[in-house]
Amino acid sequence: MYDRILIPTNGSAPAEKGANHAIELAAALGATVHALYVADLPGVPRALALRDDEEEVRERYREHGREVTGDVRDVAADAGIECVTAMKSGSVHEEIADYAEDENIDVIVIGTAYRGKVGALFGGEAEKVVRTSTVPVTTVRMRDDE
Repeated sequence: MYDRILIPTNGSAPAEKGANHAIELAAALGATVHALYVADLPGVPRALALRDDEEEVRERYREHGREVTGDVRDVAADAGIECVTAMKSGSVHEEIADYAEDENIDVIVIGTAYRGKVGALFGGEAEKVVRTSTVPVTTVRMRDDE
């Protein structure tokens, strides 16, 4: 049913919970997982002084991306699951949806935080992925006490 499972991650607790669920699912199905980190870099013009540090900021994003996708890869390896890691930059939900289509992903498993009643009205990245992806999406929500 699911041979290729996408795990979007940013290293947060909700992302970790989603990754753990996805890896359990992959183990049960014999699937491969893809750990994807998307850097949402600022796109608005900034002061010249800040632009001088732009490459440093980009490198910090890359380092964080390598770290969090490596964490997912390590957990997958411990479970005997093959894991492909990837990093993109741009609009988080758009890059997740595009990656899923481009890589023929069967399902996206994404963690989401408890946002409260008011926060749920506006939605976060997971909700945007659900609304825009043509690939099935499973959300794994944190409880309000986690």
